[in-house]
Amino acid sequence: MITTDELSWTDAFLVGYPPMDDTHREFVDIVGAMLQAPDEALLGKLKELIVHSEHHFSQEEAWMQKTSFPATECHTNEHNAVLGSMREVVAYVEGGGSSDEARRLAIELARWFPGHTDYLDASLAQWVSKKQLGGVPIVVRRGVANHEEA
Repeated sequence: MITTDELSWTDAFLVGYPPMDDTHREFVDIVGAMLQAPDEALLGKLKELIVHSEHHFSQEEAWMQKTSFPATECHTNEHNAVLGSMREVVAYVEGGGSSDEARRLAIELARWFPGHTDYLDASLAQWVSKKQLGGVPIVVRRGVANHEEA
């Protein structure tokens, strides 16, 4: 469960493509640290998140290009919008604005990440796995209940 003051890794975030899952763990760790950080540490954590995200997103975009992923433009546009927001908040805080904006951004990223992962990243993970391995991954999510309507 994601609250506005914490984010931690759970198997619910697994997409079944280990390189992507590893990068996602790092993203969750940094955003989670931002949510817990004192005000004076927020800007540094946000800059760390930008460096991570530039690599993270470019890695995914390389997979999309290499495999001709059909939703490349949509996925890339979302990455660009998120990075743009991060950079705008850094500029705002460095320009004398309140670090509350960095905390608000962390809260929004904690809300954004599960949906992005469930839809765009899970689709990419299946696509890349199918192209590279000939089949889609089976994802075992420990401790995650999945109740289906009968």
